[in-house]
Amino acid sequence: MVSVYASPVGQGSRRGVATMELNMGRARCKECDQPIEFEDEMAGQAVACPSCGYETQLAEEDEAPTIRIPAGRKKRGPSRIGAVETEPAPQTEEQPVEPNVPEKILGNIQQVIFGKDETVRLALVACFAEGHILLEDVPGVAKTMLGRAIAQSIGSSFKRIQCTPDLLPNDVTGSFIFNPKSVEFEFRSGPIFAQVVLADEVNRTTPRTQSALLEAMSEQQVTVDGVKFPLEAPFLVIATQNPIDHEGTFPLPEAQLDRFLLRLHLGYPSLGEEDHMLTRLQHSHPIQTLGAVATAEEVCQFQQSVREVELGEKTRSYLLSLVRASRDHHDVRLGGSPRASIGLFRASQALAAIRHRDFVLPDDVKELFVPVMAHRLILRPESRLRNVTPINVLEEVLHQTEVPTVTAR
Repeated sequence: MVSVYASPVGQGSRRGVATMELNMGRARCKECDQPIEFEDEMAGQAVACPSCGYETQLAEEDEAPTIRIPAGRKKRGPSRIGAVETEPAPQTEEQPVEPNVPEKILGNIQQVIFGKDETVRLALVACFAEGHILLEDVPGVAKTMLGRAIAQSIGSSFKRIQCTPDLLPNDVTGSFIFNPKSVEFEFRSGPIFAQVVLADEVNRTTPRTQSALLEAMSEQQVTVDGVKFPLEAPFLVIATQNPIDHEGTFPLPEAQLDRFLLRLHLGYPSLGEEDHMLTRLQHSHPIQTLGAVATAEEVCQFQQSVREVELGEKTRSYLLSLVRASRDHHDVRLGGSPRASIGLFRASQALAAIRHRDFVLPDDVKELFVPVMAHRLILRPESRLRNVTPINVLEEVLHQTEVPTVTAR
């Protein structure tokens, strides 16, 4: 409703001003999406849009305002402000799983990361088990390069977050921005919406910002102002931290450490590996020409096939015995959680699938026990004074737990 004032002739004040009320409707151009105001009597007529000239049928707009998401982003979810415009998910036919995907990715990453095949293989275990990685090592040992190499090898998007004390949660997740031109709220996504996300020096940012990663890591979605946005698969978070310099840092709480499937270390290269590295870097860095050898769809298919790998009764009992023993050890204040058992289970399935087996062996569980469990244990104060480490405890548990005999198929 719009009020129009008509001032009578000879009247110089607002007293005596006549008021005429017009009922106005509002439509939106189908071509340029600009609003068009019209009188109620014109409803149902076709007029030219004043912005683009497109002929528009006038009809009262009774829909809630929308939140526009820029094209190319596949975010869905109810909005507390209004409807969310999203692109429909493409329909794809189910394709057979490519069994050599891990070997192709590993061979491709070897062009960039020299002499760290076991660490790279464990990183792929985390990727195929739909987990996340905590890389704890000194600066300059290719932690960031590992994340870039994985992303480029599978043709996925990659974003790096440099964690600092002034980093805010919205800097990670993104936020809604009001666009005065379209008179709408538009969502500007943050770096967490990449498929491979590297949070560099995660312990240098505040716990408030660290917690912004929790929902994304556990539920593969992000909630901003009450609107949920799913993250595109495959989704992998690689968080790094420096174990040497702790000044001005915020140690990750146990609840967040438990979200990481594996804790890995790269370490320094050997003399021969470092010499080979210098030779390869003489003219250009190999990461600049590293191409994709697999697709994100192939990785997702392999992730689904990992869930079909069987865990026999004896192997499952061995896995549970190891986790139980980590809780009951005399040096341990807090042992592995049920999430640790699930993580060891998933990682063992992924390692067996990478080795072209459809069943898990006790050796798979034994190999992954330390990388999966070491960052989850909390030792007693008196044990730490005796320089006991979580790795010492886990190795003792492995030594004391009987390994079952399983017949290969």
